[in-house]
Amino acid sequence: MKLLVYGAGVCGSLFAARMHEAGHDVSLLARGERLTALRRHGVRLAEEDGPVVGRVPVPVVEHPDGGYDLITVFVRTHQVDAVLESLAGVQGDVLFLLNWAAGPETLGAAIGHERVLLGFPTTGGTMDGDVVRYRKTDFITRRVATPIGEPDGRTTPRLERIVKTFRTAGINAKAEPQMDAWLRTHAAFEVPLGQAVHAAGGPVVLADDPDAVRGMLHLMRRNLAALGAPPVPRAFAALRCLPQGLLVAALRRFLKSPTAVHSGLNDPSPATAAELERLTEQLRTPAAAR
Repeated sequence: MKLLVYGAGVCGSLFAARMHEAGHDVSLLARGERLTALRRHGVRLAEEDGPVVGRVPVPVVEHPDGGYDLITVFVRTHQVDAVLESLAGVQGDVLFLLNWAAGPETLGAAIGHERVLLGFPTTGGTMDGDVVRYRKTDFITRRVATPIGEPDGRTTPRLERIVKTFRTAGINAKAEPQMDAWLRTHAAFEVPLGQAVHAAGGPVVLADDPDAVRGMLHLMRRNLAALGAPPVPRAFAALRCLPQGLLVAALRRFLKSPTAVHSGLNDPSPATAAELERLTEQLRTPAAAR
């Protein structure tokens, strides 16, 4: 597969490295200091706080060129408009693996509706200089698959082909027939979580403030109720029906877990705030109006 990976942060870099190691023709698009570091050292990877740093010589580019079998986009929500502009004249299906609650219509209007697929990366980690420190896999994380779907929910040959290709590269993926609803549900949870963590100064600090966690849970419940449809996955319905005390305790444990600590939740950058603001705007737009 000839593949362009657009976005060289944690998820994009890790994905590009895994696909390159699996023998695919991968180009990783980066800009600025990140591009310079990748050209000098390749993708540098380490497991959480481990001392061993590996190097994967993924080819890097500054601009997309020609055509690809698949373009995967790993950027923040507020950066999507610039990506759409740069991909308008580039051939290839485009799989958006990111936070997005505005539906596929806006994406398709810019690059062609027939090119768009939706998904969300389940890997996580943090940037340590130019080293990607990815989250350690365990029994639970190995069972969590990366959801990928067609905008209309069909199981198409190209979707089956992409899922199979990802799996052969060691990336757990699955076809999701309600990908748009999945992304809106995730945003309904992610926005209060990210805003509360950002305000507190980190997930562990937030976990030590039960009142702030209760306030975060209240906003999650309000967002889920405003969706106007059952959450996808259905497990998120637990946030609306289980007792508050039980949920607050579970959320506090999550915030102190390695999953939360070694994730983008620990990124206090202005880009995090900008993404949460854009997601909030998208959630305010009812699905019927998109």
